[in-house]
Amino acid sequence: MKISKLYYVLLSCTILAINAVQAQNQIGIFDNNSDIGDCRIKGFSEYSVENQTYKIGGSGTNMWFGKDDFQYLWTTIQGDFILRAEVKFLGTGIDPHRKVGWIVKNNLDANSKHVNATTHGDGLTTLQYRQEVKGETKEVISSDTFPDVIQLERSGNTYIMSTAKYGKEFTSVELKDMELNKAVYIGIYICSHNPEVMETAEYRNVRIIRPVDPDFTPYRDYLGSNLEIMDVVTGHRKIIYKSAHSIQAPNWTTDGKRLIYNSKGHLYNYEISSNTISPLNTGFAINNNNDHVLTFDGTLLGISNHNPDDGRTSALYYLPAEGDSIPKMVTKPGVGASYLHGWSPDNKKMVFTGNRNEAYDIYTIDIDSGKEHQLTYQPTLDDGPEYSPDGETIFFNSTRSGKMKLWKMKANGEDQTQLTFDEYNDWFPHISPDKKWIAFISFPKDIDPSDHPFYKHCLLRIMPYEGGETKVIAYIYGGQGSINVPSWSPDSKKIAFVTNTRL
Repeated sequence: MKISKLYYVLLSCTILAINAVQAQNQIGIFDNNSDIGDCRIKGFSEYSVENQTYKIGGSGTNMWFGKDDFQYLWTTIQGDFILRAEVKFLGTGIDPHRKVGWIVKNNLDANSKHVNATTHGDGLTTLQYRQEVKGETKEVISSDTFPDVIQLERSGNTYIMSTAKYGKEFTSVELKDMELNKAVYIGIYICSHNPEVMETAEYRNVRIIRPVDPDFTPYRDYLGSNLEIMDVVTGHRKIIYKSAHSIQAPNWTTDGKRLIYNSKGHLYNYEISSNTISPLNTGFAINNNNDHVLTFDGTLLGISNHNPDDGRTSALYYLPAEGDSIPKMVTKPGVGASYLHGWSPDNKKMVFTGNRNEAYDIYTIDIDSGKEHQLTYQPTLDDGPEYSPDGETIFFNSTRSGKMKLWKMKANGEDQTQLTFDEYNDWFPHISPDKKWIAFISFPKDIDPSDHPFYKHCLLRIMPYEGGETKVIAYIYGGQGSINVPSWSPDSKKIAFVTNTRL
């Protein structure tokens, strides 16, 4: 049977129309918004494309007992997830029991089974839940009050609410044996707790994360990636690129125009103004790991490529920052694995982690002569070395005191001094160009200190250049590849990093 061209035209138009309607209904990463229950004042949800923030307004009598009233900005998901956002009420508010947070529901009915991670206008922070349709709402009360960061994680039938005042560590409470559907509604909300009043709130850094399967194999099974830029002072983050591939370790070029990242052994340029991506020519070096570093003046790019002629051992090379077909090899074959982390300001030396004599220590190497100079001598792991902008100090991380912690030393290896002291495992100190801050990633307290694994709940933190109190600047799901290399913007105002989720 022949099908006319008109049929195909009409079919194409129908598909386009359906897609257009779906696009019109979508609000940021959410599918739609709804007033749940009997809200007397119609609520709203808005999304700022420029800032990637949400503003929602709603009324509602309550979210308690056997039914709920609230404005809901929602999408759907199956399986486990991590939901995270930073939220603040707008205005002084009317009722101290007004609520914001994340809620997970079986359906859009007001009396649905649900789990609700919430903070109230009076600071009360609770993990609320309804176990049966029309059943009474129950709660697990957190010791945290007035948080502005709210995270809700599902792992099977266990729900974990983690909250914090921005800049501080999480406080967590847990709900076990809570059965909801595998396929659920998830979203952010607001309830005024007063049917005659409209309350509003703003949500930023909103993330819906689908975590890795527990039985995944590292370096074989990968999640997708978000390339993010964050304003360090405000903590505001923007996702500038999403990839179903694993992308890792963004460098910021010294002119502020590009990011360089690696994926599947290749390096790529990301042009920030145009959001365009292009391969960076590294010639034969197409088995790069995520240890690639620009010189302070931005003219040269050092890379760590797995040398096929030396059993795929990681070796150091360099090339012009714009790319080149013949990178120059710096380390000699047969000496052991070498992982680049920094350049001296005069472009004459690289500083790297080297596996020599069955131990990983910090070395420098003269790029012309290939002569290596060992700076640390520890049976434990030393890693992540980076020069200060003035070339006088090298910062690094070490397990010599038990946990992986940040250290510093003079450029000649003398006066090795510990900088961080808590129970996290701190990796990859990166010095701001203005020499005011050290940015680094903190892995969970319960991991092997000598490992920096993929796909963990991590913190990005900063501390003063001279040392001192640390502050959380980002709560992320990531780890290996998130911030392995120097990633400050040249004006010291922003950093680039990678987070992960199943896409």
